[in-house]
Amino acid sequence: MQLTRISNLGRMGAAAAAFLAPVVAFAQDAAAPAAEAAAAAPVPDKGDTAFMFICTLLVLFMLMPGIALFYGGLVRAKNMLSVLMQCTVAGSAIMLIWVIYGYSFAFGGGTSAFWGGTAKMFLSGVTTDSTAATFSDGVVIPEFIFVMFQMTFAALTPALIVGAFAERIKFSASILFCLLWVTFVYFPIAHMVWDANGLIFGWGALDFAGGTVVHINAGLAGLIGAIMIGKRTGYGKDMMAPHSMTLTLVGAAMLWVGWFGFNAGSNLEASGGAMLATVNTFVATAAAVLSWCVVETFTRGKASLLGAVSGMIAGLVAITPAAGIAGPMGAIIMGIIVSPLCYFFVAVIKNKFGYDDTADVFGVHGVGGFFGALATGIFASSSLGGIGYAEGVTMGGQFMTQLYAVLVTIAWCGIGSLIIYKVVDLIVGLRVPVEAEREGLDLASHGEAAYHN
Repeated sequence: MQLTRISNLGRMGAAAAAFLAPVVAFAQDAAAPAAEAAAAAPVPDKGDTAFMFICTLLVLFMLMPGIALFYGGLVRAKNMLSVLMQCTVAGSAIMLIWVIYGYSFAFGGGTSAFWGGTAKMFLSGVTTDSTAATFSDGVVIPEFIFVMFQMTFAALTPALIVGAFAERIKFSASILFCLLWVTFVYFPIAHMVWDANGLIFGWGALDFAGGTVVHINAGLAGLIGAIMIGKRTGYGKDMMAPHSMTLTLVGAAMLWVGWFGFNAGSNLEASGGAMLATVNTFVATAAAVLSWCVVETFTRGKASLLGAVSGMIAGLVAITPAAGIAGPMGAIIMGIIVSPLCYFFVAVIKNKFGYDDTADVFGVHGVGGFFGALATGIFASSSLGGIGYAEGVTMGGQFMTQLYAVLVTIAWCGIGSLIIYKVVDLIVGLRVPVEAEREGLDLASHGEAAYHN
C-alpha cells in the first residue's frame, strides 16, 4: 500500500514537473539578467570604507575642538566661551538640516545646474545597500559614509565665518545666519562645484577639496559680516590682543591634523590620489609657515607665533583645491607664495580700509582660497609635476575656467550673504548692546565664563 502511494506520488510529481517546466524555464530566463546585474553590482571595499570613516572623524575634529580653540584663543578671555558655543551649536544644527534637506539640495541627483532637488530629503533612498561612486571606475563606498563626510564639510564651513565677527554678534543671530547661509549659499555652491550636473563642474573647473566651496565662500561671507556688523567697541584704542596664543596653536595643530581627512578624504578612496593629497598637505603647509616667518622677519624684525599659525592655515587653505592635483614641488611653491599674499591683506589692506575682521577670516581663508583656486589651474600641469589636464585643455584655458568658477562663487556668495545678513538683522538684530560687549559675551549671552579667577 505504501509502495503504491509512493509510486503514485512519483507519477504525479513527474507530471507536475512536465507541466511546470515551461514556467520554470521562463522564470529562470527572466531572473538571469537580474542575477547577472546583482553579481555585477560593485561592492564597497572595506578598506576604502574604513579610510573614509577615519577621514570623516578627522574633519569633525577640525570643527570641534579645532576651529573652536583656534578662534577662541584669538579673542579676549571674556569672549572665549561665546566662540566655543557658536562653533558647537551651529555645527550641531547644520548636521541635522544636512540629513533633512541639505544632502538632497547638494547631491540629490537632480538635473538642475544650481541645486540637487528634493529626491533625497530625509535621506530618502539612502540605505545600507546604496553606494556612492569614487574617482575610479567600479570603485564605490557606502552612501552613508559619503553623506557623513560631506556633512562635516557643511558643518565646518559656517564655523569658519564666525571668526570674522566674533566678540560683538548676538548668539541667536550667529546661529540663524549660519543656518540660512548653508541653505542658500553653501548647498548650491557645493552642488555647482562637486555634483556631476553642477554648473561649475560642467565647465571642468578643478576643486579637489573645497577652495571655492569652503574657503572663498567662508572668507567672503566673513568680510561682508565684519563690515555690516561694524567694528568692535574700542577697536583701534583698546587692547584686543589674543588672550591665549597657546590655545590658538593647539587649535591650529588640530586643524592641520584634521585637514588630512579633509584633503585626503576628498579622494573618496585609499589610493595613490589620497597619498598625493597627504604629501601635499604636509609640504605646502610647512612651506607656508616658513614663508610667513620670513616675511615677518623682514617687515617686523622678528617672527611671531601668530604669524606662524597664520601661515599654517594659509598653506592649508591654498593647497585644498589642488591637494590631489598638483605635484609636491608645485605644492611647496604654492605654500611659499600664499603667505606673502595673505600677510599683505592682513597687515596692510585691512588697516587701510579699516574693517574689523577679528580672526582675519577674509585675509587668510578668502585670499588663500582665491590664490589656491587660481593656482590649481597652473600647477595641475604635468610639466610642473601635476596630474595633467583633460584632453584638449591648455594651461591658459584651465586658468580661465578656474577664474570663472571663482567669479561665480564670489557673485553667489556675495549677494546671498548680503541678503541673509539683512534678513537676520530684521528678525533678531545682528549686534549685541554696547554694555553686553563691554561685559563680554560669555556672561552677557550665556551666563557663564570660560575662566574663573
